[in-house]
Amino acid sequence: MVPLQVKSMYSLLQSPIRPQQLVTAVKEQGYSAVALADDRVLYGAYDFYQAATKEQLNPLMGAQFHLQFGALMTQSLHVLAYAMSKDGYQTLMRWSTKQLTAPDQANLAWEMVQADTKDLLLVIPPQLLATDAEQIASLNHLQATFGDRLYLGISLEQDAAQRAVVQSLAQATNLPIVACERVDYLQPTDHFATQVLHAIGAKQAVAEPLVAAQQLGTAFLKPAAQVEQAYEALGLGEAVANNTAVAARCHWELTLQAPVLPKFPTPNGEAAIDYLRTQCLAGLNQRTLAPGKTVVNYEQRLNRELATIDQMGFADYFLIVWDVMAFAHRTKITTGPGRGSAAGSLVAYALAITDVDPLQYDLLFERFLNPERIQMPDIDLDFPDNRRDEVLDYVHQKYGHDRVAQIITFGTLAARQAINDVANVLQVPKYQLGELQQMIRHQTRGNQKLTLAQIIKASQPLQNLMADDELIHLVVTTAEQLEGLPRNASTHAAGVVLADEPLIQTVPLQTGRDNGILVTQFPKDPVEALGLLKMDFLGLRNLSIVDATLKLIRQTEPAFTLAGLDLNDRATLQLFQQGETDGVFQFESSGIRRVLKQLRPDRFEDIVAVNALYRPGPMDNIAHFIARKHGQEPINYPAPQLAPILAPTYGILVYQEQVMQVAVTLAGFSLGQADMLRRAMGKKKQSVMEAMRDQFLQGAQQRGIDQAVAMQVFDYMDRFANYGFNRSHAVAYSKMAFQMAALKRHRPQAFFAALLQLEANADKQLAHFEAAKRLGVKILHPHINHSQADFALEHGQLRMGLNAIRGLGRDFIHAILTERQAHGDYQNLNDFISRLDDRWQTEKNIAPLIYVGAFDQLGYNRAELIDALPGLLEGVTKFGSLAATFAPIINQRPAWPLTERLAKESEYLGIYLSGHPVNQYAKLKARLQLPAITQLRPGKVRVLALVNRMREVQTKRERKAMAFLTLSDDTGNLEATVFPRQFQAFGRQLKANQIYVVTGKTEWRDDHLQLIVDQVQLASDVQAQFPTQRWVLRLQLSQYTEQFQADLAQIQQQFSGPVPVILYNAQTNQAQQTNFHWQGNEQVQAKLVTLLGADNVVLQDLSE
Repeated sequence: MVPLQVKSMYSLLQSPIRPQQLVTAVKEQGYSAVALADDRVLYGAYDFYQAATKEQLNPLMGAQFHLQFGALMTQSLHVLAYAMSKDGYQTLMRWSTKQLTAPDQANLAWEMVQADTKDLLLVIPPQLLATDAEQIASLNHLQATFGDRLYLGISLEQDAAQRAVVQSLAQATNLPIVACERVDYLQPTDHFATQVLHAIGAKQAVAEPLVAAQQLGTAFLKPAAQVEQAYEALGLGEAVANNTAVAARCHWELTLQAPVLPKFPTPNGEAAIDYLRTQCLAGLNQRTLAPGKTVVNYEQRLNRELATIDQMGFADYFLIVWDVMAFAHRTKITTGPGRGSAAGSLVAYALAITDVDPLQYDLLFERFLNPERIQMPDIDLDFPDNRRDEVLDYVHQKYGHDRVAQIITFGTLAARQAINDVANVLQVPKYQLGELQQMIRHQTRGNQKLTLAQIIKASQPLQNLMADDELIHLVVTTAEQLEGLPRNASTHAAGVVLADEPLIQTVPLQTGRDNGILVTQFPKDPVEALGLLKMDFLGLRNLSIVDATLKLIRQTEPAFTLAGLDLNDRATLQLFQQGETDGVFQFESSGIRRVLKQLRPDRFEDIVAVNALYRPGPMDNIAHFIARKHGQEPINYPAPQLAPILAPTYGILVYQEQVMQVAVTLAGFSLGQADMLRRAMGKKKQSVMEAMRDQFLQGAQQRGIDQAVAMQVFDYMDRFANYGFNRSHAVAYSKMAFQMAALKRHRPQAFFAALLQLEANADKQLAHFEAAKRLGVKILHPHINHSQADFALEHGQLRMGLNAIRGLGRDFIHAILTERQAHGDYQNLNDFISRLDDRWQTEKNIAPLIYVGAFDQLGYNRAELIDALPGLLEGVTKFGSLAATFAPIINQRPAWPLTERLAKESEYLGIYLSGHPVNQYAKLKARLQLPAITQLRPGKVRVLALVNRMREVQTKRERKAMAFLTLSDDTGNLEATVFPRQFQAFGRQLKANQIYVVTGKTEWRDDHLQLIVDQVQLASDVQAQFPTQRWVLRLQLSQYTEQFQADLAQIQQQFSGPVPVILYNAQTNQAQQTNFHWQGNEQVQAKLVTLLGADNVVLQDLSE
């Protein structure tokens, strides 16, 4: 027997059954066959087949469809379709593909598949069978086509009346009945989890979850003997016999084929290997020789690689990749220097697939393509992420719609997602969900995210919460059941498959994204196992930055190119030495920047090594690497023969290629054998390792190497092999990083314009602004007549684009620029408003432009323009085209103080352009000799900083208040923590947007310098102790009225700042300290002069 109506987790959000679990359970329950029929899809078919055959079970591969029989039929007919042979499996794939590429993906039109039913067997599931005329007509349609391959399902789930309906239909249509048990989950207790899955999919709540969770289900997997006996007891032995017959009729074998490469269409029909050789020789003629290398070196290497490629039958593959890259180069799409082990191929370099000379950097072809290890070559291609689709479109057009597809991937219910989804459908209050999320967020062990089971085991607070709250316990345990299930299907970020014949002959397909390219229903591993050519086209944001930078540079330097860049350029290396690698690919984290400062790299090889070492595992060798480079630790080689191999990395094994070179040099391995040894060590294949150990020791002995030394070297290689990095990849990606750093050093305006234009993250954008300022890049305010949509170069400076202003819509910006281009610069604010379409004439649209200084150069300050804006808008509404004639007068008023201007800039730009709030305390900072944030090092510190953000939380165990702060000054940001004891002492004084002198201890955490706060003082309070200026107001006693005091209080409210105020009585010659502290600027002076006269107001400088 076999349960015929089985769904798996690939019927997305309908079943929690994993294919492997299904196979295991079926075998345990005494079945000899297992069926899978997911809803319209074959996502899990390959994994299901492999799991079943491994357990010697007969796998019935099928799918469920809803057949629609013409417009006159009001209902579709639910069917289970099973493949009876490989031909039937291909029919099944076509049905599923037609379903998922049709406009109506819910129903499958009968006319689409009526003529395509070869070796397909249909079972009509019992749940919806009825004796109405429409259903009988549908069955007659099917019977006319399928004949004896059509069955009516009957089930133990049905009651007697329902089974009678099935039997009546069978008599009326002369169709056989078949036992068709429904399995939506494996155990009765899984019913609730399945109910929750359905609710998540339908975005509906589960009613009374605590009650529902106690209810057991019936659609679970029951023992085969029990099911068979139950049918026999009901007199339905015929249904069991037919079930066995169905399983026997659907018994066939899916054979896997060797990879079938598409044929590259050579221009004159010549052999692919001959055309490949021609292109390689032509390409090499365009390249320069590496230092110390001869033409003979290149010819020998090229001939060796081409011989291997020909022997392995991969010439077409290289030509296909070359053709793709040639398209990118023709269309000016910036490409990367290479990725992975392909950078070790001279053929790839000659074809301009890569831009790394493997002879110059001692890279090994056998690490990429090993004739002793038959495996498909794997060349991954990097393109700008905003131009990758152009490459996909080219491949799609060249090779054909039915022969090119992207690869499916699945978003899963990871721990956090599972908790969120389950809590939402079980209607957990938001405050409780927030508390639960806090307990599971960022739970990792090493680089691995913990599962919910691991999190529960490790978290006593979570265990307590589950014990105290029944609903929370249900949420967590249900989420634990659902964790890891696929939630949605999406498209793999890089994978593309090509075929020489229609893909539908090998894999089922479905509609892709808006680009019109199909998507495989199988993920990447089954796709490759089935012999299809998979290529990875990766979209890199960093290449988009390089691409945009080059376009900006070429506006004034059309011939500029990165070709020929000196990878040992001292000025660029200096950037790495200073850790100024913000925005530089692979070198952006604070941790790696710290390593760069310690290492002080003075050659490109050091950059490559850091890129390889800064990863879990080999990171332990960084301290030794740095010490050896600076002569602080001796460099020892186990055998003198290893010196040439290990000298570039100061005696430390860093690269996988070094392992291979050691095996060749010390033990006489071929490069192919050495690659096999590297792989065996990396995968810890003990049987292979033992054989190769013997071979290594024997080879070393024949070369006169002491056995103890050979053992020591082998064991060292073995330990290292887990962590060794692919040198080809490290060189290629370090070259891209060096190119970006060179652009940053030598063309910083263009580099930062591109970087800021493409960076969406506000915190990273702020860091980029600060880095630009450190390199002397002048950043100009948005300007209504000079700004473009994006950042742009302007006379060697960087002009902010209008897109940088928060709250402005793209359509509004487009309207501003289109009008300016058509009719010239805007003369003033009124001219600007009157030239706008009515729909844009609102304060909401225009005020942000004023706040960020876009009209600063047109005659009025921001305060004046904001005051005048309502009147100007009203005038345009009243007078239309005559608005300029009747424009209201813009009244003069003092400019806003710097702090107010900065607050608006921060609000609408995310940065301070006119300065930084801490700058008003520059003299205090100098007097106290306080460092800038970017100058901080681990240890006790005192720093002047603005609190940008403050997040108050409670400790998990004792529920005590503490806070996390983001601090900033004019050089950078700093994360800070205020623990409960300190928070109790001064936490209530802390407020966002206030400036403090902060004392504490800095330390490295998660590769970032963080501050543990001990004490804070308002900067104004500290300033009062060390005033650098003071206001001196001279007045007569008679002037000291209540109104005068009220005027002073108003100034305090409007212009609070660091400068103390002294009242000087000219009659008594006495000075009196007040409690007022104001800003020391012209706005305050203007108000005081109005009150007392110019001769009676002095801003006294105390810093001398």
